[in-house]
Amino acid sequence: MIILTGGAGFIGSCFLKKLNDEGINDIILVDRLGKENKWKNLVGKHFRNYYHKDEFFDIIFNNKKFSRNIDAIIHLGACSSTTENDVDYLMSNNLNYSIKLAEFAAEQNIKFIYASSAATYGDGSNGYSDTTIDNLTPLNPYGLSKHLFDQWVFDNKLEDTFTGVKFFNVFGPNEYHKGNMASMIFKSYNQIRTTGKVKLFKSNTEEYKDGEQKRDFVYVKDATDVLYQMLQKKDTGGIYNLGTGKARTWNDLIQAVFNALGQQTVIEYINMPEELIGKYQNFTEADITKLKNSPFMVEFSELEDSVFDYVTNYLNKNFKNI
Repeated sequence: MIILTGGAGFIGSCFLKKLNDEGINDIILVDRLGKENKWKNLVGKHFRNYYHKDEFFDIIFNNKKFSRNIDAIIHLGACSSTTENDVDYLMSNNLNYSIKLAEFAAEQNIKFIYASSAATYGDGSNGYSDTTIDNLTPLNPYGLSKHLFDQWVFDNKLEDTFTGVKFFNVFGPNEYHKGNMASMIFKSYNQIRTTGKVKLFKSNTEEYKDGEQKRDFVYVKDATDVLYQMLQKKDTGGIYNLGTGKARTWNDLIQAVFNALGQQTVIEYINMPEELIGKYQNFTEADITKLKNSPFMVEFSELEDSVFDYVTNYLNKNFKNI
């Protein structure tokens, strides 16, 4: 039996579909559906049961038979908003909840895979290497909450048995409920449909021209392929960057969306909001040397191919779920 937290979320529900495609249905989903549209991500999926995140610990701590049947915990549940300013909430939800679940996994000798984030690297001035977590300075509370859990894993000498995944800019189907935290592909698709153009932030530094800031964009289908291999392989602990290792510009990304729609590219550059100045990453690129040397490397799709698949097979089909 597999425990999948965040199983109704963006990456979680796509990973649930991957498990189903591989013939795995003995899955317990843990999430908080609330009044959002995350429930739509569960349509057509197969799993044993669903539990609210706040009820789950009572179940695993008070039902020894249930606990003995857990083969792996995939912990993808967290608040992923980089603009969340309720730091107490982030510490409770992202850090302390993760610690409690991790302690249970360690005590029961259960395979544990968890989501970290590229946000832990901050502005990248100390590089993007996943060989160390030292000297990292996140730019926002979300990144800090993820970094603190990475530190907890190392402090408790669990880095060789637990597997942490530092996701870079993941995009793709099932992100429709994420609002302002949805990918720029999703946002630009809607902008093009309503206005015929896309708005991008002007550069806040002479180092980059407008729209030439870079991100490591990775398609969710590639990300879930890597997660599945991590689940299948034994004795493969550690923290791994999960990006393509090839940064691309925002202009490249938006060009790909227009091309997928068969339209001429029209971009309007706007001033960056005050609240993002000093917290904006102008460049991210995963160092995937460690991933390349691991047993679970995949061939990442080209950005243009991934965007075309997302636009034509999902967004153009009334935001079809994966």
